[in-house]
Amino acid sequence: MRNITVIGTGYVGLVTGTSFADLGNKVCCLDIDETKIKMLKAGQVPIYEPGLHEMIQRNVQAKRLAFTTDYATALAEAEFVFIAVGTPEGVDGEADLQYVGQASESIAKTMKHPVIIVNKSTVPVGTGDWVSDIVRTNQPEPIDFSVVSNPEFLREGSAITDMTAPDRIVLGSLDRDAANKVAELYLSLRAPIIITDLRTAEMIKYASNAFLATRISFINEIANVCEQLGADVKEVAAGMGYDKRIGHHFLDAGVGYGGSCFPKDVKALAHMATTHGTHPQLLKAVMDINQYQRIHVIQKLRDLLGSKLKDKVIGLLGLAFKPNTDDMREAPAAEIGRALLREHAIVKGYDPVAMTVATKMIPNLEMAKDTYDLATDCDALVLLTEWNEFKHLDMPRIKSLMRQPIFIDGRNLYDANIMTNYGFTYRGVGRGY
Repeated sequence: MRNITVIGTGYVGLVTGTSFADLGNKVCCLDIDETKIKMLKAGQVPIYEPGLHEMIQRNVQAKRLAFTTDYATALAEAEFVFIAVGTPEGVDGEADLQYVGQASESIAKTMKHPVIIVNKSTVPVGTGDWVSDIVRTNQPEPIDFSVVSNPEFLREGSAITDMTAPDRIVLGSLDRDAANKVAELYLSLRAPIIITDLRTAEMIKYASNAFLATRISFINEIANVCEQLGADVKEVAAGMGYDKRIGHHFLDAGVGYGGSCFPKDVKALAHMATTHGTHPQLLKAVMDINQYQRIHVIQKLRDLLGSKLKDKVIGLLGLAFKPNTDDMREAPAAEIGRALLREHAIVKGYDPVAMTVATKMIPNLEMAKDTYDLATDCDALVLLTEWNEFKHLDMPRIKSLMRQPIFIDGRNLYDANIMTNYGFTYRGVGRGY
């Protein structure tokens, strides 16, 4: 058993801390947000992540997991201090490191014995050196410490699986002994462990997310060409994927990527590249294509409903940026919903878990109680999140409830021929009709 402190109780911090506790360690999760800590102490979880609530309860009851707002309490016995705070997008697309800086300064002022500081937050290349400087500068008296970069690769909706059965563990440090000690925390997971220097580890995270975003934008560009040439992008992607050099993952055409990672990480990497005198043309194209996918949905609605969408009733089926989360950050639904409202359409929405968050993200969005309530009197439905419960809907019933049976399938969830036979005017993404 090791003593671990995790600073930050967002998706990364809460999943990381709880998973380490579940592996038998003693973990204290710290957050300066008193409301979140009060919720956690009361048995409530401030985020939606399948399986997380039960795991937290189990480890709190076993006295392996605790929550606090006090640095002295959190660091009293800590051997490892994970920084897992937010790094939101800055004014120019750069990563905003103010919370990382605040956490580093607080660690420096509070620590009473040597610790290993682990950067779990997604941070620009060079941040590990910067954290070291902050800690060294703000210590009341010199105490040994090491900084290790340990980027996270957690997907919202499957974060617990990604933490406990990872593809790889990436560690970077100038102190090899410290990196080896962090590696020991992960040994029971039996995952490949890559140990490198600080800056390389930081770059691995950005390069990984940028590559995955590039695959998504690539297949979306192919989809837009397919629409014009009469090809079916789903079949194209399937045919491509059997090539072992390509594979099937991240080749699902749709309305583009969203969430808390890909959008800001691609922008941050492009900003780093530009700042250091290189020309990130590919990254800029990835972002442009992603933006166009949202606009393309509006264009399809105009083609089918007329150039003016004023007073047209449009239902958004799915609001979260992906299934199994309530996260609306950079969600296609948020951007599309706001765009439709600017054109004075009447916009309704339904999502299994993201309704509360969506009301804050899309002002004047009318909330439906279920899919069938959403369809009632709609001129068009737009599917934006491929929740499992949407896969087997009563489509004849939905058609009967709509004012006009227009269906835009932004995730290619349905069979075009079946939807057409039901009587829908159906449009997918890159389906060539």
